[in-house]
Amino acid sequence: DITVFPAKKIAAGACSGNGILFDISDPLNPQRIDVVADAGFAYWHSATFNNDGTKVIFTDEWGGGSRPRCRAFDPLDWGADAIYDIVDGKLVFKSYYKMAAPQLEQENCVAHNGSIVPVPGRDIFVQAWYQGGLSVIDFTDSAHPTEIAYFDRGPIDAEDLVLGGFWSTYWYGGKIYGTEIVRGLDVLSLVPSDHLSRNEIAAAALADAGGVFNPQQQFPVAWPADPVVARAYVDQLQRTGGLPEVRIAELSTALDRAAAELEAGAGDADLASQLDSLAAFVAGGQADSDQSGRLAALGGTLRGIAEGLR
Repeated sequence: DITVFPAKKIAAGACSGNGILFDISDPLNPQRIDVVADAGFAYWHSATFNNDGTKVIFTDEWGGGSRPRCRAFDPLDWGADAIYDIVDGKLVFKSYYKMAAPQLEQENCVAHNGSIVPVPGRDIFVQAWYQGGLSVIDFTDSAHPTEIAYFDRGPIDAEDLVLGGFWSTYWYGGKIYGTEIVRGLDVLSLVPSDHLSRNEIAAAALADAGGVFNPQQQFPVAWPADPVVARAYVDQLQRTGGLPEVRIAELSTALDRAAAELEAGAGDADLASQLDSLAAFVAGGQADSDQSGRLAALGGTLRGIAEGLR
């Protein structure tokens, strides 16, 4: 399969025997700019960019999806995802990811089709694993991807392998749609946990990922200047220690007030000035590379909310 990211003029192809990065500046004459191979990959099947087109997840459909490939003794780098950063037009390998929950001999299981869950400030992917169910993966740190949610029905038959499970899992309009080969369409909602907050889930539902959803065509994701989007960034910074608790409390109080004022259709020049001051503080704070993007995005969102209050 091939996925295009027109805004960055690139495409990624999972081409059975390798993964390819294309320059599509001239759509009628695409140019291959990098290629990667992996001795552990049996069948490069799909490619998905992250929110801003700086990373690619390639999947390996080892066994074609018809065999049990997620057993306790199966290698964790076979039938898995390979995650690459895109650096100066080159694919730089960072890690593998494979669902860690062992599956049974009666469950065909391997990496298959998925899509991005557009949580601001994070790179999150929901992926089908046939009868392994679905896995929601955080690959913000592309060298250390982690599972943050899952759904698994168990085997279709307790004694015999019956081909089935999730062919694909796609995020759309705040829901996850899982196409189950035997048991029909599942429509799922994420629920808050230690790994994903209520605000992050709500902010994802507000994302603008380009209008019509097409998993083979991705666009830069944008979020409105809404208090729930700012709260999502605040939740992330609190979870990772990116801001002191006193500043977290100040931001939370100001955002609660802003949400109430905006819902009422009212303005508040003093609150707008406070949000501008908070935006200047967070955008100018010292942080490592993992936090600096969130701080900058939070600052921009706070300024947008302030503008709406004037």
